[in-house]
Formats: sequence, C-alpha cells, structure tokens
Amino acid sequence: MKTLNEHLKKKTFKNVYLLYGDEAYLRNQYRDRLKQAMISDGDTMNLSCFEGKGIDEKELTALADTVPFFSDYRLIIVENSGFFVASGHDTLTEYMKQIPETTCILFVESEVDKRNKLFKAVSAAGYAANLTMPGDKQLILWLAGMVKKENKLIQEQTLQYFLQIVEHDMNGMRQEMEKLICYVGQRQVIEKADVDAVCCVFVENKIFDMIRAVAEKNQRQAMQLYDDLVTLKEPPMRILYLIIKQFNTLYEIRDLAVQGYPASAIAEKTAIRDFIVKRNISLGRHFELSALRQAVEDGTELEEAVKTGRITDRLAVEMMIQKYSRA
Repeated sequence: MKTLNEHLKKKTFKNVYLLYGDEAYLRNQYRDRLKQAMISDGDTMNLSCFEGKGIDEKELTALADTVPFFSDYRLIIVENSGFFVASGHDTLTEYMKQIPETTCILFVESEVDKRNKLFKAVSAAGYAANLTMPGDKQLILWLAGMVKKENKLIQEQTLQYFLQIVEHDMNGMRQEMEKLICYVGQRQVIEKADVDAVCCVFVENKIFDMIRAVAEKNQRQAMQLYDDLVTLKEPPMRILYLIIKQFNTLYEIRDLAVQGYPASAIAEKTAIRDFIVKRNISLGRHFELSALRQAVEDGTELEEAVKTGRITDRLAVEMMIQKYSRA
C-alpha cells in the first residue's frame, strides 16, 4: 500500500498494475483511486473496462495501443479475469514488455498464482500489490478516522472491542461502523453499549465462546451457545466446520507458543490478527496439544460421517461438544 500511495501522491504511474489479495475493500478502493487520478470524471473516451472470464486478449491489446484522446492516459481496467490462475495467455504476457507509455492496464483479481507467467510479467513491467487485512493498529486508525469525519468520538478500548465482534473484513467493518454512527444520532460519544446494541456478532466469535465454555467444562453453556446459533439459522454443518477450524487454530497457535514464540511472531507466521492470537494463546492453555490434535481428527471424522449419511449434522456437533466438555 505504501508504494501505491507514493505513486498516487507523486502522480507517477506504472503502465500496468495488479491489485490482488483477500481484502476486497482495499482492492476496490485502490482501483477507484487510480482511476480518479488518471481519468477525468465523465471521460468515457479514455476508459475501457473488462470483467469476467473469456476476455479477448487481442481486443484488449488493440485498445491498449490506441492513443488517448485529450488525456495523459488511456486506462484499461480488467477485473476477475482468471488470467493469473490459468496457464496460457502468451499474447498478453508478451505484451507486458511493450505497453505504450500513455496506457495503463489495471488488473483487479481475487485469485492469483505467483508462478503464473503473466503474474511474473506484470510484476517485472509494473507493480503487483498484495492487498491483505491491515494490522489492528492500522484498522483502529482507519475506523477512528471514519468516526472523526462524522464529528463523533470513540475510545480506543471501544474500537478494540468493536474489532473483536464484527465481521473480519473491511467492508463488514465499514458497514457496522456506519450503523453505529447512525444509531447514536445526536450523541457525540460512541460507547461499548452501542456496539452491543447494533453490531452483528461475528459467528466465529460465538464459536470461540462455545469452545471456551467447552474448555471450562461448562457443557450447559456450550450447548446453549450452539442452540443460539441454530436459532439464528446457522447450519449445523457450518457450525461443525467452524468448530474444527477453531480447534485447528488453537493447535497451531498453542504449538508455536509452546516452542517459545511470542504473540507478535505467531501472528506474523500464521497471518492471524494480533488480538485473535492473544486470545487463542490464553484459551489454548486449557488444552494439551495432543487433545487439540485429537479434536481436529474427531471433527473431521464426524464431518465425513455426516456426508455419508451415518449420522445427522446436529448430532455430530452435539457429540463434539459433549466429548470435550465432559468434566
């Protein structure tokens, strides 16, 4: 992001960009910012957009060779093309070496394979930006900026709590923060109680609470949390998948913690957000590594039993909860 911001600030652009990574909000944001920086509002003569698979590479390169009309740049935006996960595309790969100085091709992709020839060609000729979820500090600054823009106030502690319970993608965070700002109305300060009142609780947080109840051998609470999720129309099969995922996360983090890695290093090695690592380190202490590994294996076997029709999905979840919450 730092490199992209520098290009935008100085208005010195590459002839080809690839925006990829798991954070759709950032991909779209930088797509729009690059578009606004290169093309005037309403200028349809110098902007071409392609989306989806099956794009004609020859048509694309022919457009790229066209001189811009009363503009410094011709911008071609290509989204979700699949060019970077499939082999071939030799025409486009070779063209990366000869893009006219007045043309910019901007690829915006949700999936890429770094071994792909076109990926390597774009990286060599221009700039490929991996746009992933920022760290908690950056997210807090971003959210605080949204609040400040609306002349509201929110404490850092409340923002940290907000990050723990809302959807773990920036679009979800933005929508939940907009709901919060609207909810407080004329009040200036956003409180923790406001977050509890209007923000959608991330399902994986409910799963975490369920596993914590299991760890504390509180079977009744764990089953109540499970019933709450079913009441909210969460499919039992997905709940089982998330339970397995949570146990696997606990195993991965617990293993590294036992080896002596600090939370910051674990977060870097696993690409898991800082606060999630910290709370999983704490929860993981309730389990032996062998028990966590066994829980993942048990969950996987139960998942297979459901898929083959030997047991129901609801029973599979109940069996997991009962086995590991037994005192």
